Amino acid sequence: MIDLSSVAAFDRALATLPVANAAAADAARARQQQLTKPPGSLGRLEELAIFLAGWQGSPRPSMAAARAVIFAGNHGVAAQGVSAFPAEVTAQMVANFAAGGAAINALTGAIGMPLEVVALDLDRPTQDFTAGPAMDEAACLSALMQGAAAVTPETDLLLLGEMGIANSTAAAALCLRSFGGTPADWVGPGTGLDSHGVRHKGALIERAIALHASAPLTPFETLRRVGGRELAAIGGAVLAARHAGVPILLDGFICCAAIAPLAATVPGIVDHCIAGHCSVEPGHAQLLDRLGLEPLLWLGMRLGEGSGAAVAAAVIRSALAAHNGMATFAEAGVAGAA
Repeated sequence: MIDLSSVAAFDRALATLPVANAAAADAARARQQQLTKPPGSLGRLEELAIFLAGWQGSPRPSMAAARAVIFAGNHGVAAQGVSAFPAEVTAQMVANFAAGGAAINALTGAIGMPLEVVALDLDRPTQDFTAGPAMDEAACLSALMQGAAAVTPETDLLLLGEMGIANSTAAAALCLRSFGGTPADWVGPGTGLDSHGVRHKGALIERAIALHASAPLTPFETLRRVGGRELAAIGGAVLAARHAGVPILLDGFICCAAIAPLAATVPGIVDHCIAGHCSVEPGHAQLLDRLGLEPLLWLGMRLGEGSGAAVAAAVIRSALAAHNGMATFAEAGVAGAA
């Protein structure tokens, strides 16, 4: 497993990112040219197959060992009234995941994808980041390592999601500190705040950014100061997956915001990532643009917990079914394009 036991180790891992297997991608691209269809006629489905071939290192990529992992954490800033739901809902929803009763259970079940839920110290919320850092160094490193530990090298596609009351506040703060702008650029209703609640949320984020303005603008410091355990865990999982050659399927605004501090410094961290969808949380479209990721789906979703990514996984499965299951012109005895 990748070493994320120190800030220096984290920085080294971020600075030494492996790249995709160009030969496997080229072989998959050549296969697409020989399948019984006009070249390019399956659009994004062809691109997905070639993308996965490169990261899996195989001209015939697979989803046989695809997995979904949902990270859950609690946030001290929830005490400031930034969510329509109380903090105890995080643990209650984790119990619902375990019982199989949540949307992500139904959606991963529909495509036969195993689901794992990693709860990170739910009885110990992060500190309120409007008053100080959300986590100390040890807590942030622990969360990063727990995220990395969820990655197994045999996984061929890893779907990531999150659960945590008030984590849309942390997500907006991560984006603002990483990419700049104003709170209004990144703040949205989250679990259903009205306009007054959104303004209150924005004011708190502005206060937090000012409080931490003198801290180093590094990925680690941004994660630990205005992030959360589940968000740091997503960052650790994305980084570990890159070193293991495992492609990532990202969910919505909060999941993508977890890697904003990494991408602001090392844009290539997203090269092995697919954005499953664009949510209606206002900052998500802008964030995807900053990350250079084109979402697969636009379905008006805003649930989180990996739900949009799970729907997108069905599209990826279709892409691989076409890539691996279609006949070539030679196999079908069909005349190819001139």
